[in-house]
Amino acid sequence: MTGFFRQGPALVCDGVPLADLATAHGTPLYVYSAATIAARYHAIDQAFADYPHAIHYALKANSTLAIARLLRGLGSNADANSGGEIEVARRAGFTPSQIVFTGVGKTAAELDQAVALGVRSINAESAGEIERIGARARALQTRVKIALRINPDIDAKSHPHISTGLKTNKFGIALSDVPELCERVRAMPAVEVVGLHSHVGSQITEVEPLRRAAAALVQLARELRGRGTQIEHLDVGGGLGVSYDGRRVPDAAEYASAILPAVRESGLSVILEPGRQIVAPAGVLLTRVVDVKPQSAGKLFVIMDAGMTELIRPMLYGAFHRIEPVVRTAAPEIACDIVGPLCESSDTLGKDRIVPHPAVDELYAVLDVGAYGSVMASNYNRRLLPAEVLIEHGRASVIRRRQTLEDVLALEA
Repeated sequence: MTGFFRQGPALVCDGVPLADLATAHGTPLYVYSAATIAARYHAIDQAFADYPHAIHYALKANSTLAIARLLRGLGSNADANSGGEIEVARRAGFTPSQIVFTGVGKTAAELDQAVALGVRSINAESAGEIERIGARARALQTRVKIALRINPDIDAKSHPHISTGLKTNKFGIALSDVPELCERVRAMPAVEVVGLHSHVGSQITEVEPLRRAAAALVQLARELRGRGTQIEHLDVGGGLGVSYDGRRVPDAAEYASAILPAVRESGLSVILEPGRQIVAPAGVLLTRVVDVKPQSAGKLFVIMDAGMTELIRPMLYGAFHRIEPVVRTAAPEIACDIVGPLCESSDTLGKDRIVPHPAVDELYAVLDVGAYGSVMASNYNRRLLPAEVLIEHGRASVIRRRQTLEDVLALEA
């Protein structure tokens, strides 16, 4: 077995006891399974194997350098959403031709960076952004390849905070505006439209919105071809969800079965931008109980040493993560609100959980946190970012040391 499973009462990562890792490296602590990342990457790659495709891992899900390097070694390309992520990709070994640059608010400095490097494609968000890209390309006497990010007005049926494909969302260009915009771009000597891009949301648990978005890109590409714009690739984004609560979600094969029939007739190559789907189940957050106190009749507050500064998703989205004792005990089960140590009432990891009666210093694991966990952590209340450990071939490596207060204060006068 790979990933996180139990050997007797103890939770392990690829055979390495999580309790040993917490003893060696302290808590809060992120732990990742390299084997799980590899298996999930290969599942997507194999599902699309009979059609021209490129996987561009979405660094926004988890941009820890060692994770990016691991994915590059597996054959992945990169999807960057900022200048910082472009530099992480380069330090991880990705070449500019392996990077697509996405983002709704690319700054002048970021566009200069992407244009000068010659990334594979800049996924352009607006007519104004295209003008700015063209101006920078002319100044550098180069020609830039772009893909137009389309807003197809499709409901991804996910949380409103992670929906990106509706006309009320800030992302992309309306379908109806694209043909006229392409005609304008054809008159720009420094910019070439080579692709169409769509990303309708995150944590999508039904493939129908993804199928509809792909079909919309194909239809638009066909229309543009008739008007003189030759599209080379379709970037269908990412967004496929994972099972946080044990309910079934579509797998990589079902994902491919939704996308490929729509695009196969076009003959255009496909770019995929998975992030969460690859890394979310590959990570856990280890945390210790610092206090247990009664809340109401038959219910407890269990206060952990990790909270919204380490994992903000429950507070931000009302996200659900399974929370389990690392070593099961025979204590009677009891209802608990599992909360963090921050000075905020919303600092909650999980409400109304049934667990064996917790004890101070007991070790717990918050599951499926490999995506949008450490990457969204903060120093609120002057808390320090946790260490991160990668388990690979049975060996634990610290891939990000625990932050110190000196690290934080070094930036201040």
